[in-house]
Amino acid sequence: MTNPAYVAPARLTRPGPVYLVPLLVIPLVIYNIIGFVFFGGNPAGWANSPLFSIFMASGAQWVLTSGDLMVVVGLVCLFFEILKATRIGTTSMIEHVFSTVVFIIYLVEFILVTATASSTFFMLMIMSLIDVIAGFSVSMSAAQRDITYN
Repeated sequence: MTNPAYVAPARLTRPGPVYLVPLLVIPLVIYNIIGFVFFGGNPAGWANSPLFSIFMASGAQWVLTSGDLMVVVGLVCLFFEILKATRIGTTSMIEHVFSTVVFIIYLVEFILVTATASSTFFMLMIMSLIDVIAGFSVSMSAAQRDITYN
């Protein structure tokens, strides 16, 4: 027998926290700090600074550079950004606008700033573009599912 006066706990009825800051700002800020402070604005520093190396079972040596690590950080942020894009609501549109602004910042920096002329920054910029395209695409497909026809 069910109790008609039962109310679900507040944690099940309250929406989750709203994060309006695009996560791909994190690699942008980290890249700029490390690129200007530690590499002196030299974009080659990302490829020429190995963090560590491991000898593989095949006998080859695998070297992880700081640029490779930045790409991994960017991919992790992109994964969570795509998860955030699946939410529907007014805040999701604001997030898409902020993601577009972040992509524009990446693009302007890539074109105008010498320290960002590296393949690492280019890949981070492409991740930001994918975030923008995926965010709008997911929102549009979710909106199409919400349309009811009589």
